[in-house]
Amino acid sequence: MQVKIEDKSSVKKVLSFEIPKETVAKELNKAYNELKKKADVKGFRKGKIPRKVLENRFAKDVHADVGPRLIQNSFVETIQEHKLSIVGGPQMDPPELNPDEAYVFEITVEIKPELDDIEFEGIALEKTKYEVSDAEIESQIYMIQKTMAKKETVTEQRPVKETDFVLIDYEGFLNGEAFSGTPKIENYVMGIGQGALPKEFSEKLVGVIPVQDLEIEVVYADDFQDEVLKGQTILYKVTLKEIQEEVLPEANDELVKDLGKFETLDEVKASIRENLEKGYIQRVKHEMSEQVFVHLLEKYEFEMPDAMVEGELNGIIAEAEQAYAQNNTSLEDAGLSREVLKTQYRDVAEKQARRHLILDKVITQESLELSEEELDKSFEEMALGMNAPVDAIKNYFKMDPKQLEYYTHTQLEKKAIDLIIEKGSVLEVEPKTVEENPVKKDENASEQIES
Repeated sequence: MQVKIEDKSSVKKVLSFEIPKETVAKELNKAYNELKKKADVKGFRKGKIPRKVLENRFAKDVHADVGPRLIQNSFVETIQEHKLSIVGGPQMDPPELNPDEAYVFEITVEIKPELDDIEFEGIALEKTKYEVSDAEIESQIYMIQKTMAKKETVTEQRPVKETDFVLIDYEGFLNGEAFSGTPKIENYVMGIGQGALPKEFSEKLVGVIPVQDLEIEVVYADDFQDEVLKGQTILYKVTLKEIQEEVLPEANDELVKDLGKFETLDEVKASIRENLEKGYIQRVKHEMSEQVFVHLLEKYEFEMPDAMVEGELNGIIAEAEQAYAQNNTSLEDAGLSREVLKTQYRDVAEKQARRHLILDKVITQESLELSEEELDKSFEEMALGMNAPVDAIKNYFKMDPKQLEYYTHTQLEKKAIDLIIEKGSVLEVEPKTVEENPVKKDENASEQIES
């Protein structure tokens, strides 16, 4: 077999094969001998069918079997011999097999880029000194109060305010007739400026004193999501029955006892502070890793295989589809498509792929490994975050070795990031505003690394 390897670029190669006709004939002989043992042709005993008869009846099937096998064996042998790190699937248009000629074909492949050692020691990094404020804690307490708030009817006669809730009946009419698409609804509670009803309801109700009947006209746009209502002008007849105010419970020990594991408000505040501090730790790590990659991506430029970028793109799109599905909608409902997302996120995907390659190189050159203790600790952290037993996490990965391999590699990437930060030249700084921050964050790309 003759093989010629032509470099189309640093990451793309064309492999040209020529398999001698003697090898082709030998493989065809083996195939026909096997076929002869099991073929059933009328007028001939099994095992006694002449080769010519087999060729006339089964040549197409035999060639369809032998050709791909010759391609596969030649391809695998060449990849192993030349130690080619293939990414993505090989591209080829397999020619027909001619028993009287050498089998000649080409396969185009992309390979993983070969990177020089990454110089990462001493990268200038800024570490923001975030501190949890009392205002942040009070904001969290307020959110707890909001979740436990009750609505009480306003007894005094006063107009509706923008912070109120109202109790209403309403029915929609089209061209003066009751419309089936907007049937009568009674005792509906809506928050002014929020909820599912059109904004015209809030605008018309503010300033009105109950009990009062109103008419509210709503013109629905031609591209409105509801097919029944799009392009229609609906006149709603509304009865404002009462005003309700949201009454927050007091922030005291009684408030937090309903939360379960807490006895006092101070315990809750301590827990909130601890969680906020953990969040800031993660934020600092995220910001410093972003600084690391801004530096390394500028310093190290290399050609990227399309297959690796496409792989990252497919991952981004799959996450987007999953997110929409969880909200019972789809890309199409949002006016998007896979093609649109591929265009929008191609740069992000390429950046993610470059990050992975840089981290892979750091892992290799620093001989980073994940000990059993480190792996077990990561399982414990995952179990804690998912509120699941550690054994359940371990059993999941035992049942799926590919997922375990992928997960282990992500942990090694985190270890590589930690090492780069540890070896960096770190300067502690006060928190900056968004306008002051020199690092332009790429959330999609970074989450892929950090997750």
